Amino acid sequence: MKILVTGGAGFIGSHVTKILLDQGHKVVVLDNLSASQKDAVDKRAELIVGDIKDPVQSRKVLKGADAVIHMAGLIIVPESVKDPIKYCENNVIGTVAFLESMRKENVKKIIFSSSACVYGNPQELPIKEDAPVNPDNPYGASKASIEAFLQSYHAVFGFDVVILRYFNPYGPGEIHDPETHAIPNFIKATLAKKPMPLYWKGEQIRDFIYIEDLARAHVDVLPLSGFEIFNIGCEKGVKVKDVVDEIFKIAGYKVPIDDLGKRAGDVPANYASSEKLKKAVGWKAKVGLREGLRRTVDYYKNAL
Repeated sequence: MKILVTGGAGFIGSHVTKILLDQGHKVVVLDNLSASQKDAVDKRAELIVGDIKDPVQSRKVLKGADAVIHMAGLIIVPESVKDPIKYCENNVIGTVAFLESMRKENVKKIIFSSSACVYGNPQELPIKEDAPVNPDNPYGASKASIEAFLQSYHAVFGFDVVILRYFNPYGPGEIHDPETHAIPNFIKATLAKKPMPLYWKGEQIRDFIYIEDLARAHVDVLPLSGFEIFNIGCEKGVKVKDVVDEIFKIAGYKVPIDDLGKRAGDVPANYASSEKLKKAVGWKAKVGLREGLRRTVDYYKNAL
């Protein structure tokens, strides 16, 4: 298949691109490089530097594509709290503009990179896909809005849609400037022997999914049709402070904690049920937290 990966120069997108290429697919990456790196894109892929909001360029790169894996978007929760309009314009309006380009080029198969943020503060754990969608920050609201548009494009225009709701991805290759995700910041602080930034004293519970497991799911769902929503997680809730302790064990020493207090937009606990995805395509997480953290620490030792 010829697959167009929007945002394919990003952390997750670059891993998805590599797996697609390894399996023999032709991959075109569309990325504006605003929060990603050209060097992250596998040399076997064709990289087009551009924006999903540009209809002329979008239609050009969509020609001949069999499917789209849509990963382009802003992803920083605190930034979305400060500037909701930016997230609406970029994520929601940008995606709808791109869906129109897809419709006009008759490319009607899309896999969308969504988030567990659409659930907000869950009523039950583990979270299943039929749980209420109740985002409590603008980033989550942007993802939920896109999901609603995708459902309408399935109903009205016959799009085949797979929505993948990520929990907490981590792993080698995650380099943002500034870095806002927890595990990279924990590891960087530890390796630099500087105070580690920690919200909520690390008591919040999360489901951390290793990047290779997450990326593999995008390829596994390619054969599906219709309209589907799947969670992607390890199905295990882990306290963030326990992740910190594991990083200290791997490093062989501890660093002081920089207590940052509470943070707007956070929920106390979330972790996934991925049973639906297992039943649909046989996917399951293979890399445990300890092994994943070890690989990630090794990566940052060489990258920093």
